[in-house]
Amino acid sequence: MGAALISLSPVWVRLVSVPPTVSGFYRVLIGGAALAMFLVVTRRRLDLSRRVLIMLLAAALFFALDLWLWHRSINYVGPGLATLLANFQVFFMMLAGVLFLAQKPRPIQLVAVPLAIMGLALLVGFEWQTLTAGYRIGIGLGLLTAMAYTGYLLSLRTARSLSSHRMPTREVAIVSLATALLLGISAGIEGESLVIPTLADVGWLFAYGILSHCIGWLLIAASLPRVTATEAGLALLLQPALSYLWEVLWFGRVLTVMEAAGAAIALVAIYLGSRN
Repeated sequence: MGAALISLSPVWVRLVSVPPTVSGFYRVLIGGAALAMFLVVTRRRLDLSRRVLIMLLAAALFFALDLWLWHRSINYVGPGLATLLANFQVFFMMLAGVLFLAQKPRPIQLVAVPLAIMGLALLVGFEWQTLTAGYRIGIGLGLLTAMAYTGYLLSLRTARSLSSHRMPTREVAIVSLATALLLGISAGIEGESLVIPTLADVGWLFAYGILSHCIGWLLIAASLPRVTATEAGLALLLQPALSYLWEVLWFGRVLTVMEAAGAAIALVAIYLGSRN
């Protein structure tokens, strides 16, 4: 359920008529405010150390960059491919483990890297020069999203390892509100208005913030201690797979046989790369 809810994230981005930075701002503002209200109503104290707060602020910086890049990638290449590219964070996490944590990748993970490249090549085509400039920009932004997402996950992982709370409600609330502040500043620098033009946009943004950001991620976080890493990896693969499905159903995208094969290969590679 959590993976299905977060798979709708790029759909909300495509449906709203606000700029990419503004949709990201409202996602984390609405989701973060809902979590903060939950903490206040249930009278839960933060009880977070200074080191944890520093790591949460670092996570917010990476997450703001992640959303800034990802929302633009969605507009260029569509929800399905943008989400698939963001999930290439698996391979950047592997690289970070090798460079900074002295971790050796398993042989099956090494096999996953060329497999992912093959899948991506089938998806976008082997003739890079034939792609439009916007499509190439979208692919580049998607890969940069994966890098930013890696920084976010590593920072949040460090914060969680230093925290004594079972559920990450406090941490996600702080990261969300800090990210909203950063994206609000970015929108101001870009000259973008934070005014939501229509009631339909209000509805889409609330669905984005509450369903995908707040409930979706809390369901995932609550389930992780109860399932194996393999089960979690398989379940989370629903996100890019369903994002492609929503794009086909809602936005009329037509997948060629080669593109479908490329997506399937890339999904298998992501799964293999995520196995510990």
